[in-house]
Amino acid sequence: MTVLNFIDGAAVAAAGGRTLELTDPATGRVCGTSALSGRSDVDAAMAAAGRAFRRWRRSTPAERQLALLRIADALEARAEEFADAEVRETGKVRSVVTGEEIPECVSALRFFAGAARHLEGTASAEYLPGHTSVIRREPVGVCAQIAPWNYPLMMGVWKIAPALAAGNTVVLKPAETTPSTAVLLAGVAAEFLPAGAFNVVCGDRDTGRALVAHPVPELVSITGSTRAGIDVATVAAADLKRTHLELGGNAPLLVFGDADLAATAEGIAGAAFYNAGQDCTAGSRVLVDARVHDAFVAELTAVAARQRPGTDFGPLNSAAQLDRVRGLLERVPAHATVHTGGKPSGDRGFYFEPTVVSGLRQDDELVREEIFGPVVTVQRFADEAEAVELANGVPYGLASSVWTTDHSRAVRVSGELDFGCVWVNTHGPLAAEMPHGGFGHSGHGKDLSAYSFAEYTRVKHVMTRFA
Repeated sequence: MTVLNFIDGAAVAAAGGRTLELTDPATGRVCGTSALSGRSDVDAAMAAAGRAFRRWRRSTPAERQLALLRIADALEARAEEFADAEVRETGKVRSVVTGEEIPECVSALRFFAGAARHLEGTASAEYLPGHTSVIRREPVGVCAQIAPWNYPLMMGVWKIAPALAAGNTVVLKPAETTPSTAVLLAGVAAEFLPAGAFNVVCGDRDTGRALVAHPVPELVSITGSTRAGIDVATVAAADLKRTHLELGGNAPLLVFGDADLAATAEGIAGAAFYNAGQDCTAGSRVLVDARVHDAFVAELTAVAARQRPGTDFGPLNSAAQLDRVRGLLERVPAHATVHTGGKPSGDRGFYFEPTVVSGLRQDDELVREEIFGPVVTVQRFADEAEAVELANGVPYGLASSVWTTDHSRAVRVSGELDFGCVWVNTHGPLAAEMPHGGFGHSGHGKDLSAYSFAEYTRVKHVMTRFA
């Protein structure tokens, strides 16, 4: 199997025929190759997107809505084909892909199809005598977008849907280990879009840098690590490009003494181990009232020990990611306790055991760093003030949750947590109508919702003098 680029409405190999190997993380074996794109490939994609923009920007909201609805329908109809590609390159549990992730992709496409016809603005009015002012919302232009490997299809949809709905055109680079669903989506979309409106260039980090540094894009969007986001922002700043950065997370989950410990442990385990913990909102950092700390650790450990890699969640993305998570656990300080897990699982693929670690301190590596694996840490707090202080005491600000039966406490603490999303008595659910994005080292800008749609537009003031 060879995954090609998709440029100007057609599948094409990279210039010079260069390729990258693709590995099935469930087996550790090579499962195909993908195009390794260079500067000339990026040039071709940008040129195609620029040509398409001249036409697509003039399309009506109704035309854009219809195109996105048809893309959504086609994705839904070919769900098994998309699942084949997603599972092959991620090792995910197939029922999760078909039952949860693809339906969420279809939902997002349909939401942004509706958003295309609901762009609101300030009414025209006379702010100076004899002059009428109008505010126009316009597409920004060609958008360079970089998707991650943890949710290749879903994050790709979250990027291309608002951009296309607003009248922009796109050059998308998928992660080098998971390119297939992006190319498949572009092929499906080509039936309903002008040639060049949605292009995909496969490749490595150098390909991504060429995309960001290219003079054509007006906006660069990335979902990835904080390191990658800083790299993108630095390169984009040299040309004053707008940036949309959805970066790392290190979510705190605050468990108060009045919570139902058994139910809370079940909920937190789901948030921690979903997608093998490879989620920027993963429930990886649990803070527990000291009065119930030991009882909760026992509950969470029991739930974690029942999780089965390969059945309940898939492998880590690559050998490099497996080595990284293994290294974090090998460096656990002596004052901490690993209650279950802590090592790779099985004799093939990149699986890691569900892991619970307690006794950690705020400055420990496992607390400070985003783990991106099936590992959850537990710290204790003495009171509400300390809980909030520990929660906010990391550079990330993407997601958090509060577990309590006290409504007043939930409202109070939600206001104090410095994170873009706060869940109460749950952790992780998303809706296309609601924004997703963080603060601090988690980046800026929103995915999903009308807020995301607005970010792919620019504001123009038109003033007319009348007699």
